Amino acid sequence: MNNTTNNNGNKSNNHFEKTLKEWITEEKCAVEFINVISKLWFDKSIELIIFRRQLLERSPSNILNKHSYAENIINKKLNIKDSLLLAKAILDTNIAPARIDIGRLNKEWTEEKDNYKDVNSFINDKLKAFINVSPRSKEYKDVILYGFGRIGRLVARELINIAGDGSRLRLRAIVTRNTDAANIKKRISLFRKDSVHGPFNGIAIDDADNKSLYINGHIVKMLSVKNPEDMNYEEEGITNALLIDNTGIFRDRISLSRHLKAKGVDKVLLTAPAKGDIPNIVYGVNQDDFDLNKEKIFSAASCTTNAIVPALSIIEKKIGIETGHIETIHSYTNDQNLLDNIHKKPRRGRSAALNMVLTSTGAGDAAVKIIPILKGKLTANAIRVPTPDVSLAILSLNIKKETSREEITELLRNASLKGNLIEQIRFSTSQEAVSSDFIGDSCAGIFDSPSTIVSNNKKNIIIYIWYDNEFGYTNQVIRLAKHISMVKSYRYY
Repeated sequence: MNNTTNNNGNKSNNHFEKTLKEWITEEKCAVEFINVISKLWFDKSIELIIFRRQLLERSPSNILNKHSYAENIINKKLNIKDSLLLAKAILDTNIAPARIDIGRLNKEWTEEKDNYKDVNSFINDKLKAFINVSPRSKEYKDVILYGFGRIGRLVARELINIAGDGSRLRLRAIVTRNTDAANIKKRISLFRKDSVHGPFNGIAIDDADNKSLYINGHIVKMLSVKNPEDMNYEEEGITNALLIDNTGIFRDRISLSRHLKAKGVDKVLLTAPAKGDIPNIVYGVNQDDFDLNKEKIFSAASCTTNAIVPALSIIEKKIGIETGHIETIHSYTNDQNLLDNIHKKPRRGRSAALNMVLTSTGAGDAAVKIIPILKGKLTANAIRVPTPDVSLAILSLNIKKETSREEITELLRNASLKGNLIEQIRFSTSQEAVSSDFIGDSCAGIFDSPSTIVSNNKKNIIIYIWYDNEFGYTNQVIRLAKHISMVKSYRYY
């Protein structure tokens, strides 16, 4: 073996050892960062996120991955050491309960730190609106889940995960058709383990004798009643509560008002499109159009409506929409048959696991309720496909002004980074992404930028938007729940 070969081998080994040591150093830093994140959350109700992605209960390698992924969005890899430095400074500052994007702060710190004496002066400047002030909301809100199916269980998981010190939304009760011991055991089992979203990361125990669940320190009552108006939640110590109806059985004002007749209920939120004059809301777009002190019943619209409306609102505002068609490639749902059988709706009786099923969707009409200027301009249809979760909306739009692929991409990239829709729109640059990659994404929709098409005449565009029709929608429900309950914290996005 000659000297050149030996030298190359030594260089390779040295490079291997160097990068490994660098990774270990970063991982140790991430472990310390996790400790600070926990102190901020449980001691101060300050939640750190990174470009809308959760950091609580994440592994060191997962947190490092999120720092690396930032390069796809802002063209710059974030340094975990800077995030730790900033998090410690936030911990040492008297900041009111807030949700703070450490990704944005990290980026600004690397670009602007020469303008500041130290990291503390930087934090005092950037977060000055939150320092030495009273909390944005001082009261918590009891929450009742009416129905405990796919969305109900995910809402319960997320309410527990974001509970912190219990100063905002508190899950107090779940109402189902049956609360005997066997049923409660089945319910908690379905809550603990989910075939799509994985296990619940915590403690969840049934207490059939007391008709309750014990979940991460929360005692949640399991209740049943034939008529919703007959329930007395105050007997369980629940007052002034927000009731989230996940059943989809009651859809109009008359039927949903039955919940308000129950003792202990203050407001109702429906996790389905509402009928009549009930406000259908896509959080981030039209939640401020309604007086929270006057209205008592709200709808979070549908998962598809939440996915498409943010992008539609941007295109309409910036370019203008003449006409358009929305096609949703939607995962199958519980209302379809596993095997061929009778179904009240056309085609849905055929096996969901074996067929693509052409069916209808109300997403187009629902979008018009939220963006009235689009009335008469949109058509919509749906195809149910044999996947259990994550759907794809295809927006084919004829627009008023000439545009380019670059302009559309930049409009939606900017919307994902700043403004009112940063929780609703995720920006994806991957040319290899497939539906399962977006399971567990908290945004209402993920803009697939590489797939955007603009016609030669520059006035016809096609946009592809992925969405976790279960988890993404659940997070929209919770954002709206915080809003109508008036328990939101300060935000730095």
